[in-house]
Amino acid sequence: MEAIQSEHYKVQLEDVFEGPMDLLLHLIKKNEVDIYDIPIALITQQYLEYLEWMKAMNIEFAGEFIVLAATLAQIKSRMLLPAYEGEDEEEDDPRDKIARPLIEYLQMKTAAQKLASRDLLGDRTFIRPIPPGQAELTGDETEIQVGLFELIDAFRKILDNAPGEHHVDLQTETISVKERINQLVDLFEIKHSLTFEELFENQKTKSDIIVTFLAVLEMVKINLLRVSQQVQTSVIRLFYQ
Repeated sequence: MEAIQSEHYKVQLEDVFEGPMDLLLHLIKKNEVDIYDIPIALITQQYLEYLEWMKAMNIEFAGEFIVLAATLAQIKSRMLLPAYEGEDEEEDDPRDKIARPLIEYLQMKTAAQKLASRDLLGDRTFIRPIPPGQAELTGDETEIQVGLFELIDAFRKILDNAPGEHHVDLQTETISVKERINQLVDLFEIKHSLTFEELFENQKTKSDIIVTFLAVLEMVKINLLRVSQQVQTSVIRLFYQ
């Protein structure tokens, strides 16, 4: 996919969701591999592909993403070097350089999530009532929070199946991201929640689909939308809040 040709609108990744460690954890989970036994060549390739895709989508990311990419490339190079006779067999695995920080980051993130899940005094005094007809989760359904990279995976599948051009110029489009946000707000005022796929049902071109996705990212950043996924069905749903 060619890069979006507009400098007019960019999504600041660090203001929206997550950082480089989250992307790395996402890839490890996606490939179902052990943090202590990372297939470094595969993970490095996929990591760089994500960065290229985000750059094409005008999603700006912090320099820490580039630093981690360089670290992965360095580890990959070290693992490709042949072992020499007399070399210490107990030498540390090069992958430990990334595995140990990953474990520490995962521990801190888990602790932070536990703290965030605690009820604060008075935090449930004012609750948006559930609108009539809005589906609620049953006791058999479990929701998990969706991060940026799960959302990107879902969006890439939609984009790959969409007809139309690969070249996108947001400056020449008939609708801007801000206008699309206003449309989505009107829609969510009525529907209150939508599945991720439902957002793109009436989008005829790839340009429209991309603008909608950028609008969703902006709405999540300013806390207009909450994104979650049902574990049993893997359906991603967005809630207006």
